[in-house]
Amino acid sequence: MTDVLTVQHDNKYSRKERNLFDFLIQKIHEVNKLKRLFYIFAVSFLVLSICSCSCSPTENTDTSSAPVSSDSSEASEPVSAEEAEPLPDNSWDFDTPEHHGMDAQMLARLHEALDESSVYGMVTAKDGVIIDEYYGEGYDENSTFPLYSCTKSFTSALIGIAIDQGKINSPDDLLSSYLPEVSASENPSLQQLTLRHLLTHTSGLEWYEIGSSYTNWEEFQSSPNWVTYILNRSQVSQPGTEFNYSTGNTHLLAAALENAVGMSELSYGEEYLFEPLGMESVSWGTDPQGITDGGNGISMTLRDAAKFGQLYLNQGVWQGKQLISRSWINDSTSPQIPNANQRLGGYGFQWWVNSFGENNYNTYYAYGAWGQFIFVVPELNLVTAVASYYPHDSLAPIPYFSDYILNAYIFN
Repeated sequence: MTDVLTVQHDNKYSRKERNLFDFLIQKIHEVNKLKRLFYIFAVSFLVLSICSCSCSPTENTDTSSAPVSSDSSEASEPVSAEEAEPLPDNSWDFDTPEHHGMDAQMLARLHEALDESSVYGMVTAKDGVIIDEYYGEGYDENSTFPLYSCTKSFTSALIGIAIDQGKINSPDDLLSSYLPEVSASENPSLQQLTLRHLLTHTSGLEWYEIGSSYTNWEEFQSSPNWVTYILNRSQVSQPGTEFNYSTGNTHLLAAALENAVGMSELSYGEEYLFEPLGMESVSWGTDPQGITDGGNGISMTLRDAAKFGQLYLNQGVWQGKQLISRSWINDSTSPQIPNANQRLGGYGFQWWVNSFGENNYNTYYAYGAWGQFIFVVPELNLVTAVASYYPHDSLAPIPYFSDYILNAYIFN
């Protein structure tokens, strides 16, 4: 075949022939250019197709059933559980007392009285919002306080949760089902003990803590093994027959609970009570064996203490979730032992029950030594938490609650 480039520059051909060859060469270049464009277009299309397939989050072989979006920004992305369900806001809301039927002037007089007292702090919530808050010099909303025997009410709550979850069958279960030290004991009275006996302080085990000039408290706290010390106490009455307040009873509850749920009481509380409530300030001591001090060892801020009271006021519901069953709340805060103590009132499942104020408002409350309280007044939809230092009269803060907080309520 004749080389057209040679023909183009060979003088032996006529101008007409060379013009013809020039025309042919031009067409050849145009054809080659179109081929190149075609190849470039084809390669580009292939690259884009590969990229689109490799970047797509899902593969759909049926293109007839759904339109394909040309906007890559609309491609679906996996949504994390955290994005799908935002964490609830567990922080307190605040409002003025007047908006909730409370006398602001009476509360101002309360603060004046508290300035001359040994009360560290006092927080009152009404209708689910904090309406009054007081802290003595050197303390604020971030200060944590030991609540001493208010701890017992928290242990009761966790026993109730364990029953709700089926970890414990009922309050009438034998203690020996959860404590191997009891099942191995030859003491027939210990074999009869139930969780209910411990919850209501009717175990019959010798103990001196309230209403006696003598106390075995220091002896108990300094013993090398708290559970052994408690179980070795003399049996002074048949289980279920006499009320005798004892931190030892509650510590046995804590030991039984930990065996039932397979973790420490603090860890269990964090998972099923404190974290759901947004209670971030909680700390909890232990005995020498590492068993949580279920009767005395909890500390927290007053705002967190008030949350616990608010949960009970809400019948165990928080942010729409039932954390503790309504039946356990009612049983715990009803007088299982009427007139358990002349000054303190009746006793439920680790909660005291009494009436306060000029109008005798029915109240249940957690109570700790030296003036620690969590008062719950269902009729007024009100919770008050108190931290104090009254080593010689633990009931001294009560008038600040009954004479000021309750009297601040304005009848509608």
